Amino acid sequence: MNMKEQLENIRLTAEIELGKITAEPELEAAKIKYLGKKGELTAILKGMGSLSAEERPVIGQTANTVRGFIEEKISAIEAGLKEKSNALKLEAEKLDVTIPGKKRGIGHKHPLSIVLDEVKDIFTGMGFQIATGPEVEWDYYNFEALNLPKNHPARDTQDTFYITENMLLRTQTSPVQIRYMEKNRPPIRIIAPGRTYRSDPVDATHSPLFHQIEGLVVDKGITMADLKGTLLAFAKRLYGEGTKLRLRPHHFPFTEPSCEVDVSCFKCGGEGCPMCKGEGFIEILGAGMVHPNVLKNGGIDPEEYSGFAFGVGLERLTMFRFAIDDLRLFFENDLRFLSQF
Repeated sequence: MNMKEQLENIRLTAEIELGKITAEPELEAAKIKYLGKKGELTAILKGMGSLSAEERPVIGQTANTVRGFIEEKISAIEAGLKEKSNALKLEAEKLDVTIPGKKRGIGHKHPLSIVLDEVKDIFTGMGFQIATGPEVEWDYYNFEALNLPKNHPARDTQDTFYITENMLLRTQTSPVQIRYMEKNRPPIRIIAPGRTYRSDPVDATHSPLFHQIEGLVVDKGITMADLKGTLLAFAKRLYGEGTKLRLRPHHFPFTEPSCEVDVSCFKCGGEGCPMCKGEGFIEILGAGMVHPNVLKNGGIDPEEYSGFAFGVGLERLTMFRFAIDDLRLFFENDLRFLSQF
């Protein structure tokens, strides 16, 4: 059999075999068999050196025709297999829009975060700024600078977790007052929300970890009237326009004069009920005029400036806001409780 007949045989055999191909692996095998470096077509072309000068152009043209035919067939089969593969893929990934979707639960704010955001909105609306400070605090900022020297009896009510003799977990966010006054000049209007710690047993009204919101205003001519007006506006925004305020004399080392602040019971409207223990009022926070020593420790002249401060527990506000009777619910992560908000 001469070389021309061999090439024609390869074309006919390739046409039959390529017509039977149904998958890409089969197509790859055919490519190697006919067009590869060791393929049938290449093997024949290597023998062209033995041909005469007249035969070479004829065989070369025939070889190119056969190669072109096989390449064209392979391209057509590749396109067909690809189209078939895409069709199968689309069929497998077909989406039935009439099937009900899978409902995914969406989280929401914790009740403490809900009330904290409300408090922030109320005070920023009155021109206050949000201030923060470290939770691991020096004894100086947590006690001494707030007019609570070492061995002061008031420290007993704020027994906390000491890291060293002079470093502790803060018992209140009041240290932010001093830190802010050291770096800022009056007028000052800030609230300082954050986590605080005291060595208290866990029960329905106590926790070793809780949240406090400290407020501070310092300017010329600040009086108790400003304190009462600010807190009344806050209480009305949080509990309703009909809310009344009551101030009772008290003692705090860092304020003078000092007071406990009560709001009219939002359950009975001040008439007396089990929630307010028949008094018609509920205590929500402590407040007073900033003690001159505290102003001095913050680098502010008490002869020129005065101010008021208040501190309120976020858990207390939230318990009253949503009529919750056990503080532990805030920290147990029980979805039956949290999903109510």
